[in-house]
Order: sequence, then C-alpha cells, then structure tokens
Amino acid sequence: MSDSQPAPGGTSRGAPDTGGAIAGIAAAAQSASATAPARPLGAWALLVSELNVLFRRRRTWALLLALAAVPVLIAVAVRLSSREPSPGRGPPFLDQVTQNGLFVAVTGLIVSIPLFLPLTVGVVVGDTIAGEAGLGTLRYLLVAPAGRVWLLVVKYLGAAAFCLAATVTVVTAGVLAGLALFPVGPLTLLSGDTIGLAESFGRALLIAGYVTVSLLGLSAIGLFFSTLTVVPVGAMAATIVLSVVTQVLDSLPQLEWLHPWLFSHYWLDFADLLRQPVDFSSFGANALLQAGYLLLFGALAYGRFLTKDILS
Repeated sequence: MSDSQPAPGGTSRGAPDTGGAIAGIAAAAQSASATAPARPLGAWALLVSELNVLFRRRRTWALLLALAAVPVLIAVAVRLSSREPSPGRGPPFLDQVTQNGLFVAVTGLIVSIPLFLPLTVGVVVGDTIAGEAGLGTLRYLLVAPAGRVWLLVVKYLGAAAFCLAATVTVVTAGVLAGLALFPVGPLTLLSGDTIGLAESFGRALLIAGYVTVSLLGLSAIGLFFSTLTVVPVGAMAATIVLSVVTQVLDSLPQLEWLHPWLFSHYWLDFADLLRQPVDFSSFGANALLQAGYLLLFGALAYGRFLTKDILS
C-alpha cells in the first residue's frame, strides 16, 4: 500500500488528521466561550484602560504640573517679597500664608478655580469623544461588548478622575510649598477655633473634595460638547468659554435671580469647611446643583451619542 492510499478509518496514512484538528478547534472554542468574561468584566476592563491611557499621556501630566506650579509660585512670591501681604488685598487667605504655610494650598485653590482648573478640565473632557473620533478609533472602541452607553460613562468617569487628580495636585503642591517655605502649626479657623496639624490636612483634603464636586457639572457639559463634533479643539474651547461666561453672569447683580442656577455659583463657597463645627450646607447645595447639570447634560450626551453615525 502506498503512502497516498487511505488507511482504515478513511484518512490517508501520511496526511494530517484534519477532522480531528477541526474537532479540537471546535472544542477549544466552546471551552473559551464557556470561560469568557461576562459583559460587566469587559466593561470594567474598558474603564481601567481609559484611566491608564489618560494618566499615561504627557499632556495630562503637563496639565497637572501647570496646576502644581500655581501654589508654588504663590508661595515663592510671598516668601521673596519684602512686604507682608495686606489684609483685603489679593486672593483670600493670602495674608495668612506667612503665619501658617497650610494656607498656601487654600490660596492656590482659590486662584486656580476661576480659570486654571476649568481650563485643564475643558482640555481633558473636550477630548473624550471628539478626540477618539478625530483619531479614527471611536468605531473600534464601540466593538467592545459594553456598547455606547458604557463607553460614554467610562469617558465621563475618566474626566471625573482627572478633576480629582487636579484638585489633589493643587492641594498637595500647596502643602509641600508651605511646609518648605513657611512655619506650619495648628490652624486657626474662620470661627476662631484652633485645630491640630493632622486635622488641618484633613480639612485641606475636604476642600479638595468640594472643588472636585464643583467641576463635575462642567465635565458633563464638556462631554456633551464632545459628542457634537469630531474636532476636539472645538469642544475644549466651548467648555472653557462657557465656564468663563457663567462666572461673568454670576458677578452681575442684575442677574441675581439666575445665580443659584449657574454651575459656577458655589465654586468658591467652601469657607464653611474652615469653621468649627463643619457646616456642610454649602457642600450639599453645590453637590445638588452639580448633580442636576450631570443629569441634564448627561441625558443630552446620551441622546446625541446613541443616534450619532460613527464614521471614524
């Protein structure tokens, strides 16, 4: 019998057993499908990937370093100045910096809130959807089993994580600069009470949490703008300009009836966190207002993104 003659069982003696190979592949595929992760696991993997990409970008670290420079420059300027800061001139708490370096962090936040923090947040959130569309990677992200809704949620959670990182960066840089350049000790609160150093650090982190919550409404607005275009710069600019416009409107006494509805209205109202006992009324009002903007513009982004033709 030659090598090409079929052997008993219907296969050639010298040829590969293709039937057995196919059966093996089918069995392996069935086993893989049985052990494949469920949809929620794939969704959480997408979130981890988004955070990993966001915080590995050089642009993200450049923005954080720029924010860290704000309290450091304030501390250096006060330290090198030949005159003590005068009460009532400059940002609030600036005259307290030389007496207690922990006020550098608070002053840094006050200086950063009107422009620098909204600017950096606008850059990040404006790039969430529009950036992927501009790079041509958006349709590939939608192949993930999570779908459009979870992708939208993941992009917002990434922006919220940056808000937290940004405020913590300002506070941390301010505390370190204050420790290096000024005396640090028990903190005298606005109510006249004095708290220890450990509690002072806790109050600084509480203020950072307040500012983080303040930026969540702006992040939702920027996410909505990002679903409207494939040009990230347009979404970034619209978000930043809107934050400036709302602060201008909030400063006009003729529009006092509108002020409580503006997402920037409570941005600087964290003074109650520097009293004893802590008054969380402004924190709650701010969180409620930001939640309203999140629901409104989250719904708008949802409606836009679900009906949008993804061509890139």
